[in-house]
Amino acid sequence: MRTPGAEAVITGIGMITPAGLTPEATWATVCEGRGLARHDPELAGLPVDFSCRVDGFDPDTVYGRRLARRLDRFTHLGLAAARQAVANADLDPATWAADRVGVVLGTGSNSLETYPKEFARLNEGHPTRVSPIALTRSVPNMVAGEVAMDLRAHGPSFTVSSACASGSTALGLARDLLAAGTCDIVLAGGAESGRSRMTATCFSQLQALSQRTDDPAAASRPFDLERDGFVLSEGAALLVLERQDHARRRGARVRALLLGHAATSDAHHPVAPLPEGRGAERTIRTALADAGKEPGDVGCVSAHGTSTPPGDRGEALALLRVFGGGGPPVTAPKSVLGHALGASGAIEAALAVLTLEHQRVPPTANLGRQEPGAELDIVTDRPRPAELNVAMTNSFGFGGHNSVLVLSRPR
Repeated sequence: MRTPGAEAVITGIGMITPAGLTPEATWATVCEGRGLARHDPELAGLPVDFSCRVDGFDPDTVYGRRLARRLDRFTHLGLAAARQAVANADLDPATWAADRVGVVLGTGSNSLETYPKEFARLNEGHPTRVSPIALTRSVPNMVAGEVAMDLRAHGPSFTVSSACASGSTALGLARDLLAAGTCDIVLAGGAESGRSRMTATCFSQLQALSQRTDDPAAASRPFDLERDGFVLSEGAALLVLERQDHARRRGARVRALLLGHAATSDAHHPVAPLPEGRGAERTIRTALADAGKEPGDVGCVSAHGTSTPPGDRGEALALLRVFGGGGPPVTAPKSVLGHALGASGAIEAALAVLTLEHQRVPPTANLGRQEPGAELDIVTDRPRPAELNVAMTNSFGFGGHNSVLVLSRPR
């Protein structure tokens, strides 16, 4: 049940990605339309030895050595993005009603940075050398917990783990907390650092990663006929969501509205989507209905577009059935940023807000020829100017998790 004045508005964005350490820097690089994957020293010697990584982010400088040591990489990124978002929303945690502020964060793969190091110590027969903070560094809820502690948020705080749909689902659940009247403000999004050797090995064994070790920058190629898998990445995006009446009372700048959300499950297979994208289609239609919008109202689509053959084909067919052959322009940010797993949906939602603000659809990198029978209007080469009022973002994950968000410009 939605309470009066509870429409969810977005008033702040924080983002750290391989394209930049701020939303503005990330947007500028994404608009260049070039893949950022490159050989990764941390993955040297593995069958797939490249990734998209965040450079120039020094946790010791941002947090001080003591706090930085206590946190895992995915929490480093998530907390920094949260601080950015709160500052961008012109909010002061020292003065807000802390018990009305919630935190909902998505992460998909837990910590695969801390665990391997500590398991090695244990397996070498040195249990007393296992770090006493190993557990609190690595449990998946810790990013939400650290954000709540750092920013004095005493409302609901929890973690969503629905694979690559985690960040998007977190935003949808944040909207529900506002609609129910439980919170006035929710900090929501996702954080992930999937560049560990274990993560790369596991996805490589699943044959989910691109094998283009000779040309990493061209490896992530969503919807391209010669795509062969995704590229591991890392990053975080946090959005400040507020009840519209709360934002209005404090004179906040509203950047976008979160109009609709749908989450469904394929209930089909651990890694494969429903054939022909039927689950994706159902989720898209449900999200549009929740937003009170028709397919013709959508000005652009930010595709999940991971560069896997079955995933991209299913999503393309779903979009064609919903929108027809003359559907809206499509962008695939993972072609530039790689796949940040549980954070990707939040990163792409933040980019959708910027797309609405700038009235330009960012280009998709590395697209040559699309698959016959699954051709979309995909933006390439340079940003495309357009009159945009409504944007849609898709996120689909292992386990059959589907999440779709519908956003609009402020009214």
